Amino acid sequence: MLCQPTFVPVGTQASIKSLTPEDFKTIGIEIFFCNTYHLYLRPGDKVIKKLGGLHKFTRWDGNIITDSGGFQVFSLGRETDAHGKLVKISEDGVEFTSHLDGSKHFFTPEKSIQIQHNLAANYIIAFDECTPYPAKKDYATQALDRTHRWAVRSLVEHKKLNKKLKQDLKLYGVVQGSYFKDLRQESAKFICDQDFDGIAIGGVSVGEPKDKMRQAVGWVLPTILKAKKPIHLLGVGEIDDLFDFFGEGVTSMDCTLPTRMGRAGYVLTRDVTGFKYRILPIKYQKDTTPLDSTCNCYVCKNYDKAYIHHLFKTQELLAYRLLTYHNLAFMINTTQLIRNALKNGTFSQLKKEWLGRV
Repeated sequence: MLCQPTFVPVGTQASIKSLTPEDFKTIGIEIFFCNTYHLYLRPGDKVIKKLGGLHKFTRWDGNIITDSGGFQVFSLGRETDAHGKLVKISEDGVEFTSHLDGSKHFFTPEKSIQIQHNLAANYIIAFDECTPYPAKKDYATQALDRTHRWAVRSLVEHKKLNKKLKQDLKLYGVVQGSYFKDLRQESAKFICDQDFDGIAIGGVSVGEPKDKMRQAVGWVLPTILKAKKPIHLLGVGEIDDLFDFFGEGVTSMDCTLPTRMGRAGYVLTRDVTGFKYRILPIKYQKDTTPLDSTCNCYVCKNYDKAYIHHLFKTQELLAYRLLTYHNLAFMINTTQLIRNALKNGTFSQLKKEWLGRV
């Protein structure tokens, strides 16, 4: 299980864009995150099962985690239709419309778990209802109660399939509750009382201000920490988040930002305020220094700002690969610094050096 600080890059379509599994190893990536909704639609979970599961499919022999598909089922439907007509929620599950071809599909907790067992990742996540931000309390309460019932159904199906298929997949239950303290704490207690292998904190990366996100996580961590299980924070992972949440006991978190920012020309670095700058301005046209003066990754040792600036200006594909590589190396290396500091008792000092606060 993921029992020490681990940053989890996101490979939605079973691929971290522009990188190979060999790159993962060189960077130091231990696990990456795949998306159940997208892989169910293309190429199909049954196709991947016939091909040997995600590990053989991707040629990656490290760890993989899949989500339940719930976030995409709800968010893509709401994005496509402002009136919510593309998502129909019932006690049994959710009917949704594919964003690819308009076809209708139905996810139940059992089906989500079946799909994830077909994909055969090491870690999987229970099906939940991810409420949008902001949400009224009446709706958030109904959604939470439904999520808890779905959690139990997910757990039952998971145990059945682990036994039937002779697998040893690990299941995370999901804490929800929107931004209501009593609902969040109720959810934390309920999920911790179930026989899950780990606890995931969900619904805190849906467009809310960061201070509210930190508050919501703070409400549930004391209860979750008592369960002494791995804690995964879903969809969160900026530099300050690594320090704030790993320092409080979260053991893993996933985020698309480092790779998405890389494809948009943003460089993660300690060299500037805010830990990022964009490589596109003309001032970098003749700059022969590395992307980050403190980084020893392959990109920083072999390329300079001038060349990468040129690649972005000419829209060469290598640009996206090089910045994706560097940004993930920066995240993994920062996480390793945090691990070491937590082990040797210097975490507060490290955090103050990086963030200017403890």
